Amino acid sequence: MRLLLDTQAFLWWVTDDRRLSKRARTAIAATPGLLSVASCWEMAIKASLGKLTLPRPVDRFLQRQLEVNGFTLLPVSLEAAAAVADMPFHHRDPFDRMLAAQARSHDLPIVSSDPVFAKYGVRRVW
Repeated sequence: MRLLLDTQAFLWWVTDDRRLSKRARTAIAATPGLLSVASCWEMAIKASLGKLTLPRPVDRFLQRQLEVNGFTLLPVSLEAAAAVADMPFHHRDPFDRMLAAQARSHDLPIVSSDPVFAKYGVRRVW
């Protein structure tokens, strides 16, 4: 089994932030992690707006963290992108909606503190 990390869970993992739950931390340590390209895009936007400060440019930060942590990038497929059109608006955040669509289309549990993913029928690890 693989795990899809939401953007916040990824950032909390790579910065060893205590807000990441013990259960999530244990699951990530034991299971190959996936990071969506949508999360990379979200981090790039937040960095450009000054809402996210990283120790190096986004591309270098992400590449290094993917390598160090053994995470794999999950591309945004046409299937997942199109699936968003049929999803109810339990959540207005376009990045989280894409993560939910990807988790559903690949049958992946998602590591997230946000309980809204359950409304989309996605298993959540927290």
